[in-house]
Amino acid sequence: MRKRIFPVLLIGIFFLSSALAASAVSKPKPAIPAIDPIQQSDRILILAPHPDDETIGCAGIIQEALRRKAKVHVAYLTNGDSNELAFIVYAKRITFMKGEFLYMGDVRRKEATRAMVYLGLKAQDVTFLGYPDFGTFAIFMAHWQDAKPYKGLFTRSTSVPYKENLSYGAPYKGESILEDIKSLIKKYQPNKIFVSHPADTNVDHKALYLFLQIALSELCPEGAVAPKVYPYLIHCIGWPSPRHYHPELWLFPPEQFLDSQVAWSQCLLSPSDLEKKHQAILLYKSQTESSAFYLLCFARKNELFGDYPSIELKVSAPGAEPQGQKVQFFGISNMYNDLPLGLIDTLQEAIEGKGHVSYGVTDNCLLIRIDKTKEISRHIGFLVYLFGYSAKVPFGQMPKIRISAKSNNYRVFNAKKMIKPEGITLEYDTKKIILKVPLKLLGDPDYIFSSLKTFQGILPIDTAGFRKISIK
Repeated sequence: MRKRIFPVLLIGIFFLSSALAASAVSKPKPAIPAIDPIQQSDRILILAPHPDDETIGCAGIIQEALRRKAKVHVAYLTNGDSNELAFIVYAKRITFMKGEFLYMGDVRRKEATRAMVYLGLKAQDVTFLGYPDFGTFAIFMAHWQDAKPYKGLFTRSTSVPYKENLSYGAPYKGESILEDIKSLIKKYQPNKIFVSHPADTNVDHKALYLFLQIALSELCPEGAVAPKVYPYLIHCIGWPSPRHYHPELWLFPPEQFLDSQVAWSQCLLSPSDLEKKHQAILLYKSQTESSAFYLLCFARKNELFGDYPSIELKVSAPGAEPQGQKVQFFGISNMYNDLPLGLIDTLQEAIEGKGHVSYGVTDNCLLIRIDKTKEISRHIGFLVYLFGYSAKVPFGQMPKIRISAKSNNYRVFNAKKMIKPEGITLEYDTKKIILKVPLKLLGDPDYIFSSLKTFQGILPIDTAGFRKISIK
């Protein structure tokens, strides 16, 4: 009997949250500034992790840009070939055959081309890269240089398998993706780039943002003019709400992000633009047959874009702070809940004890501090990713550090390899955790991308999306 309680609880909460959301459909227009006006001189590059992300996130931008006679190009990181549930519903059969998933990737490529042509682009205005669906973050983490290419989850491919794609036969490695993104930027010379959000819960969405940032760092060294980047959010638990097609509603930022320092802007859609976006989404038949309730909830009066500001850290002089004393932190980043409130009773107290993560640099070490408003349980653990960038070292050679900890026990990995945690210290207190990581372990970087999650047992409580931490 107990085994049935959790599914029933989930179903009950789902319908309750839907009912509450439906009761708030008359919200006024969100007080968010308009996105920078699109000019005829603009050259816009839209980067999509999967076919359909560009439509649900940027169909209004595409139409406005074409109206202004600006140049637009759309590029897809993957062909979206590993969405097994969508395949089962669409093809009405269960399969684990490699060829079937490659077929789905081809279906999605054709759907994307039709959707873009419907919105006003030409077939030559789209590029498909064909990297592994649900595998690009793993590539970013661990598949560079001498490492073996990543192997696709369902396609079991280790290189781009689509002859129509830009880099047919390119190995599933970080250098391949990075060079493709750089070649797109060099070819189309965009001054505005729209890309998936660094706090998106989908791993391919995070990865595309990270690959773009590394590409821009290599192409536009410090002091050079770089394209302006506009991240769009697609995957966030419980958002948008209510589900299904509601063209009468506005799209508001998720409540979890209201204190997260993201600077949001919006693009307003005319009724005709909104209807065209609606119809373009429906052209993704392979996805809407199983997920129309979700995809169509992005067809609303506006589209949202926003990024975190870079955190600028001032380096303290060696020995400036005595060991064990509080270090001055800069660039506080509020954390947001990864689970809806009330979902699991056993987590209620931990979730209510919100907090923040902050960063500092002293004695040639990066310090990451987690503060909670309630006492920290010894069962609380955390996972942190640290990706350093240095203009002096090819990114493939830089360490890709992952640290997982629970209580005072922790493990450190560089890519897939567990390494000795030399110089790392970890302090647990009643309301704070302080992690100290030598900058040398991170490759003495110019900046770091950091992301962090805290857990109660195996269930996530809080998460902080990828933030760029510049070291001055």
